[in-house]
Amino acid sequence: MSVKPSPVTLALSTGVKSTGAKPILVTGSHRSGSTWVGLMIAASPAVAYIHEPFHLNHNRGFCGASFDHWFAYICAENEARYLHYFQKTTQFRYHIDWDWELLRNSEKREQMIKDYQFFQKKRAAGCRPLLKDPIALFSAEWLANRFNMDVVVMIRHPAAFAHSLKKAGWFHNFSHFLDQPLLMRDYLYPFEAEMREFIQQPRDIIQHAALLWKLIHYMIGSYRERYPSWIFVRHEDLSLNPTAGFRELFDRLQLEFSDRVQAKIEDHSSAKNQTDSPHSIKRDSKANIATWKTALTAAEIDYMRQQVKDISSQFYSDAEW
Repeated sequence: MSVKPSPVTLALSTGVKSTGAKPILVTGSHRSGSTWVGLMIAASPAVAYIHEPFHLNHNRGFCGASFDHWFAYICAENEARYLHYFQKTTQFRYHIDWDWELLRNSEKREQMIKDYQFFQKKRAAGCRPLLKDPIALFSAEWLANRFNMDVVVMIRHPAAFAHSLKKAGWFHNFSHFLDQPLLMRDYLYPFEAEMREFIQQPRDIIQHAALLWKLIHYMIGSYRERYPSWIFVRHEDLSLNPTAGFRELFDRLQLEFSDRVQAKIEDHSSAKNQTDSPHSIKRDSKANIATWKTALTAAEIDYMRQQVKDISSQFYSDAEW
């Protein structure tokens, strides 16, 4: 399946200027190391990490926007609901969401004060806000154009993605795509019938992983054609040689790759890190590359390969299966 250019041209070339330095967006496939990458970039004292503002249960102080769907799609036609909040986020302007729970709960108040002080400190220091959010993938074009962001897009092997979802037990409700008419119109219309079939008839987690990987990487392929200045990173390449890979990332983001930064990267990717937790960012990065080869059955691997081959061939060769 070929990737079609965007049918919508965003008239956003001038963008919305933020106070402070140029923001960074780390997005792409979830379960692709985006948290690892975001936190390692944020090891730079010039960067401040903001975790998943598109998450349905995100920190509303860091971004006051609310979302009705996973993988919300923001574009010029519906931005009015969100623009103000992301202006504040990229300017480190804390959103105080007063409610009765905040007034009653001392622990929540204390956390709000800490978060407010974090934003104040980072704004005063002129830090670059780094939004780490794979759930923001379908809005990456809007974010990049509106706020002049540097964009890092993470890619992961289909079978590794399937293994990670299977281990975590993460299914996906495809109505979150179907119920966004603008997203369906602009990008995901080729998959509408397939998604509706999934909703009508239950499927196993590997089948879910195959369709979700296709949707995500179809979008990534579209971005790669239209935005060659964005940084596209395969999880496997970065895991194989983290020091060299992050050094290149820092160079492209115009950040200093200090000894302190290098030490943190090496600590978080060392062979001494032995964990099976899907949430740990301290891992043996090299060993993590091919765990799917023994964790998935031959039938599961073959299913993934056949289902995604039209899109996966843009990112992975036959030899990488």
